Amino acid sequence: MKRKLLVTTVAIAVAVAAAVGVRANQPDAEGGYEVWMVDQSDTTPDGSGTLYVYDGASLNGRATAKAVPEVIDLGGLARDLTLQTGSPGRRPHMMFFNAAGTHAILSYVTTGHVLFIDGATRLPVGCVDVGLQSHAAFPAADGSFVLVANQNGKLLQRINTDYDTNTYTLDNAAELNLAAGTTPSGALRQDPSLRPDNAPICLGISADSRYGFITLRGGGLFVVDCAATPMQIVAEYDKATIHPTGCVAVQVGDKMYIVSGTGSDTLAQTHADLYVLPMSGFSPTPAATPNTPAPGWVYSEDGAAVDAHGAVPTKHGKYLWLADRFANKVTVVDTATDRVVNQFGLVVPGLSGDPAPDLLDISPSGNRIFATLRGPRPLTGNNPGFNNAVGSTPGLGVFQVTQGGRSGAFVGIARVSHTADGSGNVDGIERADPHAIAVRRK
Repeated sequence: MKRKLLVTTVAIAVAVAAAVGVRANQPDAEGGYEVWMVDQSDTTPDGSGTLYVYDGASLNGRATAKAVPEVIDLGGLARDLTLQTGSPGRRPHMMFFNAAGTHAILSYVTTGHVLFIDGATRLPVGCVDVGLQSHAAFPAADGSFVLVANQNGKLLQRINTDYDTNTYTLDNAAELNLAAGTTPSGALRQDPSLRPDNAPICLGISADSRYGFITLRGGGLFVVDCAATPMQIVAEYDKATIHPTGCVAVQVGDKMYIVSGTGSDTLAQTHADLYVLPMSGFSPTPAATPNTPAPGWVYSEDGAAVDAHGAVPTKHGKYLWLADRFANKVTVVDTATDRVVNQFGLVVPGLSGDPAPDLLDISPSGNRIFATLRGPRPLTGNNPGFNNAVGSTPGLGVFQVTQGGRSGAFVGIARVSHTADGSGNVDGIERADPHAIAVRRK
């Protein structure tokens, strides 16, 4: 049953550290990690982007403003490696680390490149061009493959991975066309009424590396057997059941949470939705009945200035945080009851009047959660009619986790800036647009 979220019944906490008793300079209890963040803005004419690597110990409350990152121009060796596929990679957009933390997987949203970067050396060690557009590339926990959402190609693709030998191979036999053919129920995969636009947006892979959860731009969801060759749909959901432009699929225990936000210039209104699916409900035998197992609808905010986009579980998975880049807030869900237990705002005087938090990750100790904060000229996910992804303080945001994950406070920003046009000429206009983020243990 659809559960409307009435914000008047939820505690709205102002995220000022002093107001909630947060010790803003409290060190993270577990060191030895880095936070990687990518500015996808066009730092060079070919749009190579910039990688920032921060030592976790430097991201400490208001002192975060003084953090000095390693700055890696992706227009250098990374561009050279993507060029070996025949064209340069443009606009690095999403990034994840493999389970061992040895390699970052970076996808380029304007082109079809998936770049593999050695975590210790920061050197690009492999590249695969999947074709039209690589919006997201997500690694399986067992290290054997990466799933790629080829967005405008409307394909789900699999790259076989061997991180020890840096061997990365596109498995053409595994490819699944999301727009052509029929589903297990016999319906068209892409159907004007059921699923009008099957461009894959984001994806998640089950902890056992068996099932992929693929959100679709026009609404709906496919659950796919990743081990099959070719990959096959085992469960199908329509747009009435899962709203459009879902981004982020996060497994917590025996549940998969699906976040649906705006992020499209074709929608008439903004929305924020959270669904939950039971992981026990899927098998390699395709389900002939659509929308089964039925998802739970945790909450919904439609028609307001909202756009849920990033999500991360707190340590031990007791709570799930959802960042809203339009409303500048975090919604907290209790994963035992699947109910909203808190919301706290992120507009903090003297820190940021419009942070626009996008994607999230968490420190190894669970004391801090990090967010990419969008800039005033976002290159992706923004509807110009709403400006849902526009922010005023581009950079890396630091949230102190409180009450065991039930609440938190926005305590610092490591700002980044890019004030050049596409030819490298300084023009004084802020163009920085952080998007990808991932935490790596050293």
